[in-house]
Amino acid sequence: MHRLPRRSVAAILRNGGARQRSVAATLSSSSTSFTNSSQDGDSRLSQSSRRYYSVMISGRRNINHPTLFNLSSGLFLGKQYESTAAASVASDPPVQKYEYQAEVSRLMDLIVNSLYSNKEVFFRELISNASDALDKLRFLSVTDPELLKDAVDLDIRVQTDKDNGTITITDTGIGMTRQELVDCLGTIAQSGTAKFLKAVKDSKGAGADNNLIGQFGVGFYSAFLVSDRVVVSTKSPKSDKQYVWEGKANASSYTIREETDPEKLIPRGTCLTLYMKRDDKGFAHPERIQKLVKNYSQFVSFPIYTWQEKGFTKEVEVDEDPAETKKDGEDGKDEKKKKTKTMVERYWDWELTNETQPIWLRNPKEVTTEEYNEFYKKTFNEYLDPLASSHFTTEGEVEFRSILYVPAIAPTGRDDIINPKTKNIRLYVKRVFISDDFDGELFPRYLSFVKGVVDSNDLPLNVSREILQESRIVRIMRKRLVRKAFDMILGISMSENREDYEKFWENFGKNLKLGCIEDRENHKRIAPLLRFFSSQSDEEMISLDEYVENMKPEQKDIYYIATDSLTSARNTPFLERLSEKDFEVLFLIDPIDEVAIQNLKSYKEKNFVDISKEDLDLGDKNEKEKEMKQEFGQTCEWIKKHLGDKVSSVQISNRLSTSPCVLVSGKFGWSANMERLMKAQAVGDPSSLEFMRSRRVFEINPDHQIIKDLNAAYKSRPDDEDALRAIDLLYDTALISSGFTPENPAQLGGKIYEMMSLALSGKWTAPATDSQQGRMKNPDTMEAEVVETR
Repeated sequence: MHRLPRRSVAAILRNGGARQRSVAATLSSSSTSFTNSSQDGDSRLSQSSRRYYSVMISGRRNINHPTLFNLSSGLFLGKQYESTAAASVASDPPVQKYEYQAEVSRLMDLIVNSLYSNKEVFFRELISNASDALDKLRFLSVTDPELLKDAVDLDIRVQTDKDNGTITITDTGIGMTRQELVDCLGTIAQSGTAKFLKAVKDSKGAGADNNLIGQFGVGFYSAFLVSDRVVVSTKSPKSDKQYVWEGKANASSYTIREETDPEKLIPRGTCLTLYMKRDDKGFAHPERIQKLVKNYSQFVSFPIYTWQEKGFTKEVEVDEDPAETKKDGEDGKDEKKKKTKTMVERYWDWELTNETQPIWLRNPKEVTTEEYNEFYKKTFNEYLDPLASSHFTTEGEVEFRSILYVPAIAPTGRDDIINPKTKNIRLYVKRVFISDDFDGELFPRYLSFVKGVVDSNDLPLNVSREILQESRIVRIMRKRLVRKAFDMILGISMSENREDYEKFWENFGKNLKLGCIEDRENHKRIAPLLRFFSSQSDEEMISLDEYVENMKPEQKDIYYIATDSLTSARNTPFLERLSEKDFEVLFLIDPIDEVAIQNLKSYKEKNFVDISKEDLDLGDKNEKEKEMKQEFGQTCEWIKKHLGDKVSSVQISNRLSTSPCVLVSGKFGWSANMERLMKAQAVGDPSSLEFMRSRRVFEINPDHQIIKDLNAAYKSRPDDEDALRAIDLLYDTALISSGFTPENPAQLGGKIYEMMSLALSGKWTAPATDSQQGRMKNPDTMEAEVVETR
């Protein structure tokens, strides 16, 4: 054991500070791998557990580390100072103090406010670093098998002490030398993994293993989110000594010393101990750690063991009651039966917590449907099998693996269309769970019902919302995920079992209609999946492909009518001529239908046409129509003059056959259904409502008797009050039959009552008798009294 040389302050100033440390960027420079140590082993530890941990577990883990000295805010870049704190005790190893190469407070501000949205990710980062250390050892051992001689097992072990508030993470990875501790833990944002990758690529080029996680270099410092003090004890197979790194939160320096306690020596690897903050000691519970492993590191390629309390039952003897013993003796029973009871004995042991082979890394040909369904139910807490699944790997410009599912039922409340923040897509980066809280970055809002996992090798582990929004990789992933989702839904629609797609449409049809509004780029993929009722199929929905197949040869457009119910659609007067010509009309009965169709505009070069708007072309203009316009032209002007600003014009209709009149919307205005929906909006704009509904066209049917009578009234008595009242009543009735809302319902009711009284006056009154008729004619006639004489 040697002492540190004593130096005066003058000598330090004269020499310009301590030696300038050098940063080694060699092939073996270690990643920031940090692992935990275990406590005293139980007698029931398995033989495999003892093989490695017999060296580590002897003795208690309460290590009294040297105290860190907080330096002033003025930092010396890259300067190393030898401390004389340990020189006072001859048996202690020398302790050296180092300055960080960046201000820790700035780093912590970066980590807390930018990189990490919640404190739980500290555990994910540290486990990922341990996995890197194991990956690096496995890689280097291919050319140097001697690296594995001290401990063959490659695993990660996590132990907690909830009483003292500590978490210990231990791995059997590559470990670090003193210089690597300085390089990797003393330099903020410098990653040993990134340096190792660069060295591998420079030395071997293509084919090198690049499946290493902690490439950003700040993963280790996330430990200070939850801990006041961090102690790293590490042993590299390339060094004969084990070193201890110790640092405190918000400190500007750290210490490194040699480990000389034989009870704390490890054959190889890294042991990381976190001393938790008072508010974060809840993380130091075995159940909490086990949950974090399953959530974030379930599919790390190395086994992760956690220190868990277990129990087993056994029979134990109990003392007999003396009274019962005496009674048995009096009965002459010499044989005594021993009384026992069942007890549970508690003990602690290592428990494998993760699964090292995720299902999405397996060959799809080797995975059964039952395995896909079981993974879906377990991952997303579902109880029904999905309607469809898609397992695929994307290579080329961006590489990722994914499994997508279409649920069998929509979530309760159907809130996904309004609230796109679902937990349906779980993003992994190199098998490490990153997040399931997305706001349309990986899937558009209308496809938020699709569930699945996505595992990318191209995204950084320290991914944030800002990175997702700006990343080109994410944009490419989004396009391919959306394409695969549509292929999966199309497969359901083409299934022989028609009920599957009916079930899908019932649950998620509104989502696809929303896609027509929000995603113009995918209209060609969405349109074939839409389903509607029609005038020729009002009990079973049809697709647009089926509609196009049923179109008449002379039919040029796809006709539709938007109403509030199937009953209204079946009985609307707009259907009269189209039904006679056997033209099929789509019934849009959902509030979102009309907007969705207007955004599609066309399908297979067939335009969508609303039959409730003006200028409807049925392709049957003839000489008779021209004659009607000439005959009723002045009558139309007379009706328009009386109605005034209520209508923009009065025209001869080509869509009516039995109704006398109808009120149609302007070509670029709102339909009656849209006007009704916009009126119901709580934040609607009255001025825009008035503007969009201002143009209405009053169409009359010249073949109807009422219109013929009005035509005669115009020619003979155009100022007749009864004729004018009939025009007002026709207009108000057309408002209702066309789907509009009357502006004055009470006035309309009064007109109807008046017409009813005229039509029904005296119709059911009892006819008068002859005598009553006589009295009515001679009301002054007196009836004489007959007097008899005697």
